[in-house]
Amino acid sequence: MKPKKEITVFEFDFVAKAIKAECGNSHPNVHTVTAKSYDYLKLMCLGEKSDRKLFKLRSIDGMEVLQVQNYAGVIFTPDKTQIEVLPKIGRHLDAGEQGIQQARLSLITMLRALKGFEHVQTASANIAAEKMPLLEVFITQFLQSVNYLVKRGLRSDYARREDNLSFLKGKLNVGKQLRHNVVNKHKLYCEYDEFLLDRPANRLLHSALQKVKALTRSVSNQKLLQELAFVFHDIPKSQDHQTDFTKLKLDRSMDHYQVPMQWCQLILNGYSPQSMKGATHAASLLFPMERVFEDYVAKTLKDQLANKRSDLQLETQASGKHLAVYQGKGKFSLRPDLLIKRGMYNKVVLDTKWKLLDSDVYNANISQSDIYQMFAYAKKYLNQGGGLEQSRELQQGRDVVLIYPMQPHFKQALPAPFDLDDGHRLWVVPFDIVPKKSQCHWAEALLSSDESQYFDHLVASA
Repeated sequence: MKPKKEITVFEFDFVAKAIKAECGNSHPNVHTVTAKSYDYLKLMCLGEKSDRKLFKLRSIDGMEVLQVQNYAGVIFTPDKTQIEVLPKIGRHLDAGEQGIQQARLSLITMLRALKGFEHVQTASANIAAEKMPLLEVFITQFLQSVNYLVKRGLRSDYARREDNLSFLKGKLNVGKQLRHNVVNKHKLYCEYDEFLLDRPANRLLHSALQKVKALTRSVSNQKLLQELAFVFHDIPKSQDHQTDFTKLKLDRSMDHYQVPMQWCQLILNGYSPQSMKGATHAASLLFPMERVFEDYVAKTLKDQLANKRSDLQLETQASGKHLAVYQGKGKFSLRPDLLIKRGMYNKVVLDTKWKLLDSDVYNANISQSDIYQMFAYAKKYLNQGGGLEQSRELQQGRDVVLIYPMQPHFKQALPAPFDLDDGHRLWVVPFDIVPKKSQCHWAEALLSSDESQYFDHLVASA
């Protein structure tokens, strides 16, 4: 399904039908698609519950539009239109193509924290040089991994064969010999093992190459696909992906198969947090940005803790606390995104918010519901424990932290915390999404001479 048209939008942009979009030309966030594409997307919007999350039916100046929700990735439509949805933080970055490139790189960087996407590379010069859309980035990296595999050498394996031969090879199958060769006594029905490239891993790779061949529009990718087609010409395609994945066994001699096979799972099985398929099976690859951002922050902070404070542990999606109790049973579960612990004691609660803040963020332009949520976390997870008889080291922490993506109007943490009473403090900090250098920018009030000492300040008891 080679796309005829490609458009790039951001989260919460609008998609309109081309023949009715005249009045939307003045709106910078309205993008037009063909009538067939729009009708397909509208059907998804009004269809199954999982697909309704992707779009919302809206109206702008009397014009019906579909608003993209908080998903990023690639959407295909039956008429071969490809819609690339990028993170909303790119809308307020540098204007034009540079903002698109930065948003695309941010998404690729964060995807590495998702299970099944650890193999995605972020340092490829081709991403910036050729201004590749997201789909082409994935296809390029898959083809490069297969090309490297071919240079290392495809692995063969013994395959069981049966054939009616004019000479003995392997062993004679007596039953089939009597059944087939009563008259043709010069023939021998043999069973034998043959050392061939026909093995599950190679069949799956061939199938994946055929699938991306129908999608790529990049000249360099098409050229590389033609070269790889000669290598895999004599290898049959997989007839049953699931069965071949079950049979797949990668030993030490096949370490170079690891990354290509991860790409195969993504391409053939559609391993995606959200895979949209309608009656026409125009599959899409979409990622819920709230989860992507949360997982990436968790991975980054976990690595930092491992390097700086071995006595601390990071727990994700903590549970066990409730907002209220009714007839002895907890109601309204409280599940913060991240919880830093020392032993059995909670030290810091952190929650990620994939939101854009307005220019007056330093005047506390933060959602009131987010403050309510953090207030509840502080009271339920960080109640001061132990009293005077316990050392300060063993008491619960007092800090809760709201983490937002770094954006033009929010590049530094709020200089002071919100006072939540009872010694609890709420800090609001930005998270910079940069390949290999992602980090939270903590408030200077918590830092001394070195940023690495942040956790020492953050986990200090009240």
